Amino acid sequence: MAELDSSTAIKRMPYSLEAEQALLGTVIVDSERFADIASLKDEDFYLEQHKSIFAAMREMFNENKPIDPVTLIDALTKLGTYTEGDAAKYIKLLADFAVNSVNVEQYVGIVKDKSLLRALIDASRDISDLAYSERGAVSDAVNYAEQRIYSISQDKYSDGFDNIRDVIVQHYNTLKMLKDNPEALSGTPTKFDSLDRVLVGMGAGDLVVVGGRPGMGKTSFCMNVATNVAKSTRKNVAIFSLEMSSEQLVSRMLSSEALIDSSSMRSGRLTDDDWRHLAEAASVLSETNIYIDPSTNTTPTAMKSKLRRLDNIGLVVVDYLQLMAPDVANDNRVQEIAGITRSLKLMAKEFGIPVILCSQLARQSENRKDRQPMLSDLRDSGAIEQDADIVMFLYRDEYYTKDASTKKGITEIIIGKQRNGPTCTVELKWLNQYTKFANLEYHDE
Repeated sequence: MAELDSSTAIKRMPYSLEAEQALLGTVIVDSERFADIASLKDEDFYLEQHKSIFAAMREMFNENKPIDPVTLIDALTKLGTYTEGDAAKYIKLLADFAVNSVNVEQYVGIVKDKSLLRALIDASRDISDLAYSERGAVSDAVNYAEQRIYSISQDKYSDGFDNIRDVIVQHYNTLKMLKDNPEALSGTPTKFDSLDRVLVGMGAGDLVVVGGRPGMGKTSFCMNVATNVAKSTRKNVAIFSLEMSSEQLVSRMLSSEALIDSSSMRSGRLTDDDWRHLAEAASVLSETNIYIDPSTNTTPTAMKSKLRRLDNIGLVVVDYLQLMAPDVANDNRVQEIAGITRSLKLMAKEFGIPVILCSQLARQSENRKDRQPMLSDLRDSGAIEQDADIVMFLYRDEYYTKDASTKKGITEIIIGKQRNGPTCTVELKWLNQYTKFANLEYHDE
């Protein structure tokens, strides 16, 4: 008989029978091993009977019930998955496949890899069907395809609900991690001590809005935070600069890092000491992974597309909101801004990173006797306040008055909203000549 041509051979969905059986068998023999496979989900198993057995194990684990052949057979029988006799036979068979606990991690990897391949096949079919249908805008189809593939690569894709039982297991592992290392899941620190004590870091998925009138130092503050995060975490930091060129932005960052007067940087009148400090600062910043996109009039979809090309992202900065373009044009600018902020919040959640968004404030704040900004001053839309997890305002009283009682060189960081914490005001030192913010105890040597 002639061999089947490879192009006509029946394609089999990827899965590893041996790996699935080995994992389930190991837990049957030693129930403590379930914690090692708790990161798996029902759909990671290909065979329906394995999905049922894993689901039963998870439920017993959540209820602190022992997992052994007798209790598992009883659970499967009650669920109607097996008759008692069939359950006993298969549980015994699985127990024979138990592996050494050292190998469990490798088997989990195999099962996950096969599950991801199946998800990729399903996504390819859906993308193909969408392309053939020619429905909607081509840009929407491309974005959908990118989203599906990226989600699979990050192991985040889900085509249904998260069952609370799965979430409980995940949270159980999170609590164990926190017990061993309380700092493991703290947010990304700004490295401004007084601010970090209030924020406890910027959380993964947080949209952080930094508002202020022109001249308050919004861009400088965000660049300082970006530099601090890049230096302390060694992660990639992406900056979307819609107002300034890459060179202008880097000039500010070098001025802040090297403590060189920004006017000297612009004029080129640098002393020998300045050149030495500049070389040291350039060396430090060159070791970081900061990426700058100076594209003007960019959209949320374009941002997401570029971010998917970066790995290990720690922070995204967008400077600034009012210069962004919407994905879908609208005659109503308020609705456009609402769409943009919603997209940026979803982007933060999708990538699991904090996104800092600079925003202008309405001019009305300067007409009040008390010029300190408030949430209603956010320009163009109340959706900014709604979508943001944290809203911070930068305010310097000395900008408006020369009164001797005014705090010189002090910027108030007014936290007008914090979804998971208090609202208050903290103070930072503002070194205007260096476009740099610092902790109050900072000493310029």
